Amino acid sequence: MKNKLISTILLFLTPFLWGQKIDFNIKYSEPLAVFIFIQNLSENYPENVFKTEFERSKYNTEEYKNLISKFEKLAIDYSYQFEEFPYASKTPMQSRDILKKNLMETKNLNDFKLRSIGIVPNNVLNYLTTYITAFTPVYNELIYQPNKQKFEKQLAEITDYANNHQLENYFETGLLFYNSSWDPSIPFEIAFYPFPNSEYFTAQAFYNNFISAIQTNLKDYKDLFSVMLHETYHIIYNEEPLEVKVQIDETFKKNPSKYSNYAYLLMNEVLATALGNGYVYETLNRKPDANDWYFHKYIDLMAKKIYPLVKEYIIEKKSIDKNFVDQYIHLYEINFPSWINEPENIMSYRYVISENKNDFTAIRRKFRYRSMEENETEISPNSIEKMKKTPLTKIIIVSKNNPQKLSLIKSEFTELKKWKYVSDKEFVHKILLEDKSQLIIINQKKSSLNKFLSTLE
Repeated sequence: MKNKLISTILLFLTPFLWGQKIDFNIKYSEPLAVFIFIQNLSENYPENVFKTEFERSKYNTEEYKNLISKFEKLAIDYSYQFEEFPYASKTPMQSRDILKKNLMETKNLNDFKLRSIGIVPNNVLNYLTTYITAFTPVYNELIYQPNKQKFEKQLAEITDYANNHQLENYFETGLLFYNSSWDPSIPFEIAFYPFPNSEYFTAQAFYNNFISAIQTNLKDYKDLFSVMLHETYHIIYNEEPLEVKVQIDETFKKNPSKYSNYAYLLMNEVLATALGNGYVYETLNRKPDANDWYFHKYIDLMAKKIYPLVKEYIIEKKSIDKNFVDQYIHLYEINFPSWINEPENIMSYRYVISENKNDFTAIRRKFRYRSMEENETEISPNSIEKMKKTPLTKIIIVSKNNPQKLSLIKSEFTELKKWKYVSDKEFVHKILLEDKSQLIIINQKKSSLNKFLSTLE
């Protein structure tokens, strides 16, 4: 394989090669802010400042609570996969994100409806705009107006900060590093909204959009911008051309290290952290961040370990290549050899088959951080075959018809050919498969699943 993953071709010329800069538009979007406000009032959302303000206001009535309940039940979550891309290398389309994108870029709610026709059923779209209309004065009275002066001052300062620190240059750095592509005629739309009585800001990026709630006492913006670029680098990674994605995937799979699969699963978040919380923060602050870069220790430690190599590639204006991938895997292997057996790590990327739906909830409570998750409720040749096609940690929980189900599992995995077990006895069996993912089989009779999950430690 050539050292370069793919040569630069005209189709994927990046903006700095054209000499054309990408526009970054920073603004406030009332329709988007109101949508997120209602979303945070939903019963399934944890306690938050929006709920607090609403619950102690005059609007905390049966009429408005009924609207919140109806909003929560709206069928606005659809998705589709990009099947030709390697597994998990490209984020599925999410209809909720497209709706937020349209709210963010719309002129009014009628314009929003015209943009959004076909994304969700028309009656759902009509209900959604009705609820946003009803809650707009509520949001303005409780959240926006009391914080308007501070927030608008912040918005002006953030815009100046972005211009003074040439935000577009960091975007272009990411394009070159990831060997990714972007049409410079497509602007990057950034929407902020006030987050009163909070000690933190939020961040989400998708398509050509970034959304953030900012606390009203925020005055230092380097943390905000490093996180914003972190999220933006996920977009740039997501937009790598198919040829780049395939060759990166092949490089990981051909690497002989038994650690390559779990290193690969970690990579997207690790690189975004090294670039955003490492490079961007250090450039803005003139020295590295001495605190944790990420709340999940595996991502934090690996990002710091790979950062010198990432920085070297940035300085030398090099794109991710076979040499980078091989060094990345080597650093993972020599520094963190225990990680492929640590539950907190391997359970972050999981495919669970269980005939008891409550097991999925129990696993989520035990292993709260999850990057990728798939679930099946039938132990069958078809479900196991689907599981085998993924690089995720594979967990099969057998609690019914144990002899037959265990026999089926054994027949479906060549690595279990010599496996011996007693179906009448409870056990946990773990084995590293040929695809370098862990297979965990739980034979459950009377004990709780939590007891088995504790033994994984």
